[in-house]
Parts: sequence; C-alpha cells; structure tokens
Amino acid sequence: MRHRQEYAEPETQLFEQPVFEQPAAQPSGQPRPRRRRWRRVALITFLAVMLVGGGGMLAAGLYVRSIDSGIERVDAFTGVPEESRPQVVADGAMNIMLLGSDSRDPENGSGSRSDTIILAHLPKDRSSAQLISIPRDSWVHVPTSKDGRGGRDAKINAAYAWGGIPLMVQTVEEFTGVRIDHVALVDFSGFKEIVDALGGVEIDVEQSFTSTHSLNPDGRREFVKGRQTMDGAAALDYARERYAFANGDFARIKHQQQVIKAILDKAVSGGVVTNPAKLNSFVKATADAVAVDRSMSLLDLAMELRHLRSGNLGFFTCPTKGTGRVGSESVVIVDKAKAARVFDAVRRDSVPEILAAGK
Repeated sequence: MRHRQEYAEPETQLFEQPVFEQPAAQPSGQPRPRRRRWRRVALITFLAVMLVGGGGMLAAGLYVRSIDSGIERVDAFTGVPEESRPQVVADGAMNIMLLGSDSRDPENGSGSRSDTIILAHLPKDRSSAQLISIPRDSWVHVPTSKDGRGGRDAKINAAYAWGGIPLMVQTVEEFTGVRIDHVALVDFSGFKEIVDALGGVEIDVEQSFTSTHSLNPDGRREFVKGRQTMDGAAALDYARERYAFANGDFARIKHQQQVIKAILDKAVSGGVVTNPAKLNSFVKATADAVAVDRSMSLLDLAMELRHLRSGNLGFFTCPTKGTGRVGSESVVIVDKAKAARVFDAVRRDSVPEILAAGK
C-alpha cells in the first residue's frame, strides 16, 4: 500500500466534496463482503430508478418494487440509543447518510476502507437535494460503541471501524446535530459498470494529468484538458485519482461530483429513460452496487423524487480551516462555527441558508 500523501487546502474550505478512509477492521453492522464496495452513486440509484415513472405508473411501480426487493438491507440503527439522537425539527424533510468505498482501489487492499461520507438533505417539498460531504479525516468526537470502543476524539472514519454503521450514525448525528433518517452504502467500484451501461459520459477535464493507479495494464492513464467522452474504466480512474494533485482528496472529490452529475445528465437526456433495454442495464448495474437500511422504501423515494434533475442537486463540503496534525496524525480541522450554521440550516430545512453558505 502506498504511503498516504499529505495535501494542502485553502484556509477555509467552504464547500467541495471530500473522501474518507477507514482502518481494516470488520465491525458489526457491515454488509456481507460482496457488498463491501460502496459509493456515493447511491443517490444516482434512487434518481435513476425514479425516472422510470415516465411510462405507466403501475408498470413503473412494479419495476421499481422488483429492484427494491433485490437491494441488500443492513442494520443501520441497531444499538443506537434513542435518547442520544437529535430531535426532528422540520417535519417532512429527509436526511440520508451516504457511505462509500472502493474495493478495487489498489490502496485499499482490505476492502474495508470507506472513502466517502455525505449527508444528503431532501427538503420537505422534494424540489432539490443538497449533498454535504464530511471529510474523512475530520477530527471529531466519536461516541462510545456498545462494546466500549471510541469515546474520544478521532478522525471521523474511525467510527466505522470501531462500531460499524450504527456508530457512524451516532458520530455523524452528534457532529452535525441532524437526525439521520436513512443510510445508504454504495460500491464505488461498481462505477465502471454503471457508466458503461450508459454508453459513456461527458466530462470537462480542467487540467491535464496522469493517473497513478489505473485500470490500464501499465497502471497509467493520460487525461488531457478539455471536454471528452469517458467509458467506465476512464471515468473510474478519473474519479479515483488524488496523488496527481496538490490538494489530493479535495481534487478527487470535485472529480467525483463531475462524474455523478454526468451520469444523471446522461441517464435523463441520453435516451436511457426511453429505452427499456438501456434503462434496465443501468438500473441493474446501479442497484447491484447499493445496500440500504431496512426501513428505506426505494419505491416511495422514487415517486417523491421523480421530478428531480441534476440541476437541482447542490454539492457541498463541510466547512474546514484546512489540515493540521494531532500527535502523529494528519487531520482536517473543522471550522466549527461555520459548520454549525450549515447543519443548523439543514436541521431547520432552510435550503436558502444552505445554498448561501456554499457561495
């Protein structure tokens, strides 16, 4: 495994999209090994499936129900003390914690690292969605797990290793003050099949670079500045790379945002929705990469979000003051005052305030 590279970040990182790592332990609450490859493509699954609604609603409902029944379910809230959880402030709004990792990343030999934590906020009117990333190295307080681990400050991704999904729920809820309604875990390595099912996606590369660990036989791929069509392998390399950039993970996060938006745009405008064969391949490839909590209804969510498009998605990052060191560890220092304002706006379902904080 490569030595992890330090990265620089602006004085105050207001909203971009980060990624996070996790030790190799296998805590309880984790899905079975074939599902241990997750990713933020979770929302794309929900959005893609909801688009089926353009045909007959009954047929769409039956199709979504069949996909819903095949998605893996996980115990996300078992053991989370109710008395420790934030109260619901805005009735009707929904907050989903998205967790993701890349099992085929050469740096991730154990398959247990989580690369992404996103708090996805769906306002009461379901007219938009705000996806707020929490950097994987954010230094926060991790509550004590049911077997006594944690109970101290650490990188936020340590919560998963110490207590699985339930401790991640507790940690994110304590950190943000936002009650988590649902949890989705997504396989980043399933990215390749999803993009290929779409016939490729259009990406605007902002600067030329060479990937340092590629799906190509020689382990390298050249990306040239400008707009281009990427197949699944190229898109995965593009979204995975961080060592080629001075700001490391934060550049990778921005690229992942680009690819997610490109996937949704292609699904809506590239003839996928109106082509049953393409739609079926896309939805199956995406659904195969997802696991969700036991109470989430994909059918209900699909119907609620059927009018949502990529233009209504906002990608943000928890405000930070940059990186620093705590002992021997390189960490991300959260800007607590600004983060508190952002998450308070989420809690109150104040979309204008969330958007204003991201400017």
